[in-house]
Amino acid sequence: MKPDWDALGEKYEDSKKVLIGDVDCTGSGKELCDRFGVTGYPTLKYFNPPDTEGETYEGGRSLKELKKFAKSLGPGCSAATWDKCSDAQKAELQPYLDMSEEEL
Repeated sequence: MKPDWDALGEKYEDSKKVLIGDVDCTGSGKELCDRFGVTGYPTLKYFNPPDTEGETYEGGRSLKELKKFAKSLGPGCSAATWDKCSDAQKAELQPYLDMSEEEL
């Protein structure tokens, strides 16, 4: 998998939307890996703004599959990224946005 991961990193090295990186969880990156619950290797995590906790990637590990997934990354639908929401997503979120803090 390492050669495909490195190739993916090269493809996106100049991207302003996607950052491909790796962390050595047995060395200096152990604290970071602990923070995000990485216990097995290799573990792939991805973060779509405004997400700061990350999700574990469970898809294919070939370069073709990784490229396809990377193309789908970007800000998701949220109150902070309203312009990224479909009409259906806005309709689903609006009742919560209309609630007071006490109601939430």
